[in-house]
Amino acid sequence: MKRSGPLFTLLGGLLLALFMLTLNATTGSGSSSYGDSSSGAAKPAAPPAASASPSAKPSPSKKPSPAKKPRPPADGKYTGRTDDDTASVAITLRGGRATAYFCDGRTTESWLKGDVEDDGSLRLTGEGGAKLDGRVKGDTVRGTVDVRGGPRPFTAPRTEKKPAGLYRARAEVRGERLDGGWIVQPDGSQVGLLSRDGKPAAAPRLDPGTGAVRLPGGGRLTARPVVP
Repeated sequence: MKRSGPLFTLLGGLLLALFMLTLNATTGSGSSSYGDSSSGAAKPAAPPAASASPSAKPSPSKKPSPAKKPRPPADGKYTGRTDDDTASVAITLRGGRATAYFCDGRTTESWLKGDVEDDGSLRLTGEGGAKLDGRVKGDTVRGTVDVRGGPRPFTAPRTEKKPAGLYRARAEVRGERLDGGWIVQPDGSQVGLLSRDGKPAAAPRLDPGTGAVRLPGGGRLTARPVVP
């Protein structure tokens, strides 16, 4: 019985040594399987990215409000004079078109036509390079008219008072071709030219109520309001 003590001690030491060898072998194989890329072992997959919350919705982008389109000027009649008070100007607007008449009552006149833009601007043209540039602002047309002598500023207020406005008469009387234009102002004053076979002269007075024009030496014309 006394010899059994060393025997148990020796057996315990052998068991402890065997356990340590087994533990080292297990630890070594685990390290090589994950750490050595040449071994062909698959690496652990990265965790999936967190998905957005299904309840989160992108805020809608705010659409810019559309710019307001200017309204075209209303149909109407405008009569006035050049700033130097040497000639009269009348303009009639209708359906986006404009007809204007420039007249000094002596020898110079011009009929001009063109479109009216939505912003109220006018670019009218006539024979011989005549032109009128202006704009409707409120109840007034302000601009310049260029007829044989350079641009002249003018102002033509809107008028609703009858019979103010622009009139024209065309006819052939006794073999003579006649073409007349008249501007009647709101105060009743008027100016015009009557061309006989292309030769202009001061026009006879127009009766605004009836449009009648009595010709010198006999004969009669009927003038009518101008519509573009």
